[in-house]
Amino acid sequence: MLKGKVLEMLNEQMNREFFSWYLYLSAATYFNTLDLEGFEQWTRRQATEETTHAMKIYNYMLERNGEVVLSKIPAPTQKWNSPIEVIEAVYQHECELTGRINDIVRLTREVSDYTTEVFLHWFITEQREEEAMASRVLQKLKMIGNDMGGLLMLDAQVATVGQAPESAT
Repeated sequence: MLKGKVLEMLNEQMNREFFSWYLYLSAATYFNTLDLEGFEQWTRRQATEETTHAMKIYNYMLERNGEVVLSKIPAPTQKWNSPIEVIEAVYQHECELTGRINDIVRLTREVSDYTTEVFLHWFITEQREEEAMASRVLQKLKMIGNDMGGLLMLDAQVATVGQAPESAT
Protein backbone atom coordinates (compact mmCIF):
# COMPACT_ATOMS: atom_id res chain seq x y z
CA MET A 1 0.00 0.00 0.00
CA LEU A 2 1.23 3.46 -0.88
CA LYS A 3 1.17 6.04 1.85
CA GLY A 4 2.97 8.96 3.36
CA LYS A 5 5.34 11.24 1.51
CA VAL A 6 5.80 8.85 -1.46
CA LEU A 7 2.06 8.90 -2.15
CA GLU A 8 1.97 12.67 -1.72
CA MET A 9 4.82 13.13 -4.20
CA LEU A 10 3.24 10.74 -6.73
CA ASN A 11 0.00 12.74 -6.58
CA GLU A 12 1.97 15.94 -7.11
CA GLN A 13 3.79 14.38 -10.06
CA MET A 14 0.56 13.13 -11.61
CA ASN A 15 -0.82 16.65 -11.44
CA ARG A 16 2.42 18.07 -12.91
CA GLU A 17 2.01 15.68 -15.82
CA PHE A 18 -1.53 16.99 -16.36
CA PHE A 19 -0.10 20.52 -16.30
CA SER A 20 2.40 19.37 -18.95
CA TRP A 21 -0.58 18.46 -21.11
CA TYR A 22 -1.84 22.02 -20.73
CA LEU A 23 1.58 23.49 -21.51
CA TYR A 24 2.00 21.47 -24.70
CA LEU A 25 -1.59 22.23 -25.73
CA SER A 26 -0.89 25.94 -25.27
CA ALA A 27 2.23 25.54 -27.41
CA ALA A 28 0.24 23.71 -30.09
CA THR A 29 -2.32 26.50 -30.14
CA TYR A 30 0.42 29.09 -30.58
CA PHE A 31 2.04 27.15 -33.42
CA ASN A 32 -1.37 26.80 -35.07
CA THR A 33 -1.72 30.59 -35.14
CA LEU A 34 1.62 30.79 -36.99
CA ASP A 35 0.67 28.04 -39.45
CA LEU A 36 3.67 26.02 -38.25
CA GLU A 37 1.87 22.73 -38.70
CA GLY A 38 4.87 20.54 -37.91
CA PHE A 39 5.44 22.22 -34.56
CA GLU A 40 1.71 22.07 -33.89
CA GLN A 41 1.57 18.32 -34.64
CA TRP A 42 4.63 17.62 -32.49
CA THR A 43 3.36 19.59 -29.49
CA ARG A 44 -0.11 18.04 -29.81
CA ARG A 45 1.47 14.57 -29.75
CA GLN A 46 3.49 15.62 -26.71
CA ALA A 47 0.32 16.85 -25.00
CA THR A 48 -1.32 13.47 -25.55
CA GLU A 49 1.80 11.71 -24.28
CA GLU A 50 1.75 13.78 -21.10
CA THR A 51 -1.78 12.61 -20.28
CA THR A 52 -0.50 9.06 -20.74
CA HIS A 53 2.25 9.77 -18.20
CA ALA A 54 -0.28 11.17 -15.72
CA MET A 55 -2.53 8.16 -16.16
CA LYS A 56 0.37 5.76 -15.61
CA ILE A 57 0.90 7.33 -12.21
CA TYR A 58 -2.86 7.42 -11.54
CA ASN A 59 -3.22 3.72 -12.33
CA TYR A 60 -0.15 2.83 -10.29
CA MET A 61 -1.48 4.63 -7.24
CA LEU A 62 -4.83 2.83 -7.52
CA GLU A 63 -3.10 -0.50 -8.05
CA ARG A 64 -1.15 0.06 -4.82
CA ASN A 65 -4.29 1.15 -2.92
CA GLY A 66 -3.11 4.74 -2.71
CA GLU A 67 -5.48 7.67 -2.48
CA VAL A 68 -5.56 9.67 -5.72
CA VAL A 69 -5.80 13.43 -5.22
CA LEU A 70 -6.75 15.47 -8.27
CA SER A 71 -5.60 19.04 -7.77
CA LYS A 72 -6.37 22.23 -9.62
CA ILE A 73 -4.26 22.50 -12.76
CA PRO A 74 -2.80 25.99 -13.17
CA ALA A 75 -3.21 27.68 -16.53
CA PRO A 76 -0.04 27.69 -18.64
CA THR A 77 1.30 30.69 -20.48
CA GLN A 78 -1.05 31.34 -23.36
CA LYS A 79 0.67 34.27 -25.04
CA TRP A 80 4.03 33.56 -26.61
CA ASN A 81 6.42 35.93 -28.37
CA SER A 82 8.35 33.47 -30.49
CA PRO A 83 8.86 29.78 -31.21
CA ILE A 84 12.12 29.95 -29.24
CA GLU A 85 10.25 31.24 -26.18
CA VAL A 86 7.80 28.32 -26.40
CA ILE A 87 10.46 25.65 -26.76
CA GLU A 88 12.59 27.21 -24.02
CA ALA A 89 9.57 26.96 -21.70
CA VAL A 90 8.99 23.35 -22.75
CA TYR A 91 12.64 22.47 -22.21
CA GLN A 92 12.78 24.11 -18.78
CA HIS A 93 9.57 22.34 -17.80
CA GLU A 94 10.94 18.95 -18.88
CA CYS A 95 14.10 19.59 -16.83
CA GLU A 96 11.93 20.44 -13.83
CA LEU A 97 9.93 17.22 -14.27
CA THR A 98 13.16 15.23 -14.37
CA GLY A 99 14.28 16.81 -11.11
CA ARG A 100 10.95 16.04 -9.45
CA ILE A 101 11.04 12.41 -10.56
CA ASN A 102 14.59 12.12 -9.24
CA ASP A 103 13.35 13.51 -5.92
CA ILE A 104 10.67 10.82 -5.72
CA VAL A 105 13.22 8.11 -6.56
CA ARG A 106 15.52 9.42 -3.83
CA LEU A 107 12.66 9.24 -1.34
CA THR A 108 11.66 5.71 -2.40
CA ARG A 109 15.21 4.60 -1.64
CA GLU A 110 15.17 6.30 1.75
CA VAL A 111 11.95 4.52 2.77
CA SER A 112 12.81 1.21 1.01
CA ASP A 113 9.85 1.42 -1.40
CA TYR A 114 11.60 -0.52 -4.16
CA THR A 115 8.38 -1.29 -6.01
CA THR A 116 7.78 2.41 -6.63
CA GLU A 117 11.43 2.95 -7.47
CA VAL A 118 11.25 0.29 -10.18
CA PHE A 119 7.99 1.81 -11.46
CA LEU A 120 9.73 5.18 -11.78
CA HIS A 121 12.60 3.81 -13.89
CA TRP A 122 10.36 4.09 -16.96
CA PHE A 123 9.86 7.79 -16.20
CA ILE A 124 13.60 8.36 -15.79
CA THR A 125 14.24 6.98 -19.28
CA GLU A 126 11.28 8.88 -20.72
CA GLN A 127 12.47 12.16 -19.22
CA ARG A 128 15.94 11.71 -20.68
CA GLU A 129 14.31 11.38 -24.11
CA GLU A 130 11.95 14.33 -23.55
CA GLU A 131 14.75 16.63 -22.43
CA ALA A 132 17.02 15.59 -25.29
CA MET A 133 14.34 16.23 -27.91
CA ALA A 134 13.34 19.62 -26.53
CA SER A 135 17.02 20.59 -26.26
CA ARG A 136 17.74 19.59 -29.88
CA VAL A 137 14.76 21.55 -31.19
CA LEU A 138 15.71 24.56 -29.06
CA GLN A 139 19.32 24.52 -30.28
CA LYS A 140 18.17 24.34 -33.90
CA LEU A 141 15.78 27.24 -33.38
CA LYS A 142 18.62 29.28 -31.92
CA MET A 143 20.84 28.45 -34.91
CA ILE A 144 18.09 29.45 -37.31
CA GLY A 145 17.50 32.80 -35.63
CA ASN A 146 15.22 34.90 -37.84
CA ASP A 147 15.70 32.80 -40.99
CA MET A 148 12.15 31.96 -42.10
CA GLY A 149 13.36 29.37 -44.59
CA GLY A 150 15.20 27.57 -41.82
CA LEU A 151 12.14 27.76 -39.56
CA LEU A 152 9.97 26.20 -42.28
CA MET A 153 12.53 23.42 -42.83
CA LEU A 154 12.64 22.69 -39.10
CA ASP A 155 8.83 22.78 -39.01
CA ALA A 156 8.76 20.00 -41.61
CA GLN A 157 11.32 18.03 -39.58
CA VAL A 158 9.53 18.20 -36.24
CA ALA A 159 6.26 17.11 -37.85
CA THR A 160 7.60 13.55 -37.76
CA VAL A 161 9.02 13.58 -34.21
CA GLY A 162 7.31 10.97 -32.11
CA GLN A 163 5.48 9.31 -34.97
CA ALA A 164 5.73 5.58 -35.27
CA PRO A 165 7.79 4.62 -38.34
CA GLU A 166 5.77 3.17 -41.18
CA SER A 167 6.34 -0.53 -41.66
CA ALA A 168 7.63 -1.76 -44.99
CA THR A 169 5.20 -4.26 -46.46
